[in-house]
Amino acid sequence: MERLQLRLLGFPEFRVDGRRIELALRKAAALVIYLAEAGGPVARDVAATLLWPEADAEAARARLRRTLYKIRIAFGAEVISASATSLMLRPPLFVEADSRAFDHACDAGLLTEAADLYRGDYLAGFSMPDCPEFEEWAFFRREALRSRLVQVLERLVDAKIADGEPRDAVVHATRLAALDPLSESAHRHLIRAHLAAGDRAAAERQGETCTRLLRDELGIAPDPATLALLREPKNDAAPDVPRTRYVEVDGIHIAYQTIGDGPADIVLVPGFISHVERIWEDRNCRAWLTDVSRLGRLILFDRRGMGLSDRVGARPTVEATAQDILAVMNAAGSRRALLIGASEGGPGCIHFAFDHPDRLNGLILWGSLAKGSHAPDYPFALTTAQYALWQRRLLAGWGSPAEIETFAPSVADDRQARAWWAGLLRAASSPGAVAGLLEALRDADVRPLLSKVSAPTMVLHRTADRAVRIEAGRYLAARIPGARFVEVRGDDHWFWVGEQQVLLEAIGAMVRGR
Repeated sequence: MERLQLRLLGFPEFRVDGRRIELALRKAAALVIYLAEAGGPVARDVAATLLWPEADAEAARARLRRTLYKIRIAFGAEVISASATSLMLRPPLFVEADSRAFDHACDAGLLTEAADLYRGDYLAGFSMPDCPEFEEWAFFRREALRSRLVQVLERLVDAKIADGEPRDAVVHATRLAALDPLSESAHRHLIRAHLAAGDRAAAERQGETCTRLLRDELGIAPDPATLALLREPKNDAAPDVPRTRYVEVDGIHIAYQTIGDGPADIVLVPGFISHVERIWEDRNCRAWLTDVSRLGRLILFDRRGMGLSDRVGARPTVEATAQDILAVMNAAGSRRALLIGASEGGPGCIHFAFDHPDRLNGLILWGSLAKGSHAPDYPFALTTAQYALWQRRLLAGWGSPAEIETFAPSVADDRQARAWWAGLLRAASSPGAVAGLLEALRDADVRPLLSKVSAPTMVLHRTADRAVRIEAGRYLAARIPGARFVEVRGDDHWFWVGEQQVLLEAIGAMVRGR
């Protein structure tokens, strides 16, 4: 069986059984790449529209036929099986693409192999400016792979330090910092690696580099926790990030942390985006987490497909989130806990409360909702069309502080907050991956479960929340038996900015059983 080998990480290359194939026509190369990544039949009309968007249907089909002929000539054989309606790579052909091998290595936890496979960004130097749909598809794929590489390198740095191999940690951390020179987290990884290797001078130089880049490019100072790494003794006001652990659920590794040792367990289920290590880099968020950890043992985690947890192809449903909560509680040795569901994390918490009432001491819902989109009997959520517009706006700004004016207007002009949010988005997911998550959240509907929640429940919502209207919070409280509704002043959606004391007092009261 012939082997078609594609190098897509970097400028694309094509080989058949090791023999280099020259595809001078970029649209021919783009078609082979698209079919290889699709892994199955692609409609002729889809391929024609993708590569010749400006042409009418008849002209696009004619150009597609000519391109298929040129591909056959270049390969010296028929590599694409074409029917009247679809195209696919010829079934007997064995296809090897380094991008797919990279994904497989990440899925299997083969971190070193994955890092070695990533020799460049997806289709680096290959562009199709007259094919915007192809460019958009390639962009989403590139960002997804790059996001996975960041995750791989972060995990490798931690693993190499823990295994007593700090010099290898330095290699991976250096690569991580080069990927995103403005990521304070990446610089912090490299400082830690240098210190673990006993090279304080290199760590101090990296601290200086980090300070200079943040000042010159973003106009901000490093977080005190970054500088605290270089001071002896350690500054207790800037605690280390808790150790990240993993628990496996159906072959998917879920990242979680525990901090504090209070009298009760508190599980925080985040909104649509999270990263258990990057959240500690924002001074307001770190202060809030530290305050909560003094009330009880705080358990944090990234839902599947997000942050440091494994990326997955399937959409993370509310049922899957409930599974993740259970797995993390079991792994942390938590028999019962107070569950806090923030924003889109709320529906998963409600499902967990229905499935496992015996595992809850109480339920707190912050800025949350029961249904992700508008319905005649649920008029205070975005319609499907409005949601699609908002999603496109969010994804178009991915990697910048996208939508911070909606989520946290009180800090929208704070350069440090903007830089942190932009870095969190890039590290937590990619535009293509988060699109599936957002669609799952849009389709979530736990209204039938509300009347069946038996745990003591408190619903808190900011009066002028711009992301989730306060009516959604009132709806939850009115339909969960015995739930108490608390209106909080302000328009921030994030719980760690603006007025926070009300939420902290609610958590404290729940922990004490009041």
